Amino acid sequence: MRLSWPVYHLKRQARLLSRRDKIPLHEALDRIATQEGFASWSLLAARGAETGLAGRLFAQLAPGDLVLVGARPGHGKTLMSLELAIEAMKSGHRSVFFTLEYTHRDVLERFRAIGVEPARYDKLFEFDNSDAISADYIIGRLGSASRGMLAVIDYLQLLDQKRENPSLMDQVRTLKAFARDSGVILVFISQIDRSYDPVTKPVPDIGDIRLPNPLDLSLFNKACFLNKGEIRFHAA
Repeated sequence: MRLSWPVYHLKRQARLLSRRDKIPLHEALDRIATQEGFASWSLLAARGAETGLAGRLFAQLAPGDLVLVGARPGHGKTLMSLELAIEAMKSGHRSVFFTLEYTHRDVLERFRAIGVEPARYDKLFEFDNSDAISADYIIGRLGSASRGMLAVIDYLQLLDQKRENPSLMDQVRTLKAFARDSGVILVFISQIDRSYDPVTKPVPDIGDIRLPNPLDLSLFNKACFLNKGEIRFHAA
């Protein structure tokens, strides 16, 4: 049976349903599963595990990669990035999530929404919402990182917000050099430009990244774009 949306997106629908109807998340998950033709969420999740989308994407990443994950708001870019972090942790690597958009509690809730108990990876996962997030800060935070560690930066344009920081181009070049030398995988969640029109293009691409200031996008060697359940993965 084919799902109407990827599992991560169905989980997001369940979370919104839970809030809207003020019902427990597990009940909302079962309702979504029923709509998809499954007797329970556990059966749907088992079906989703067979597809292993995040696992397949992670398998295509290599130490030192710079990865873009782009989508409009509400289309699953944060959940996809967290699932990549989970795949890294499944392999025994640490993951760090840098953000000013979410609280630690928000991220733990998203872990649970995608069927992961945070305590399972308590010693491997780190959350950082420092106001000082920049290329130099990230490198300082990851300075002792081992090869294969994965860090998510939520979001790319965050690096461009403070005038006292180097330009976005210089910061990404610095992070690319660090990733190459350390073997850390850096995943950048990215905003999509408002000019993107899903009517004329089903899924955004590298040309739709919102860039207030210049950035050579060829610095990224992998990219994943999402829209309404469709996912496109590109490797340089």
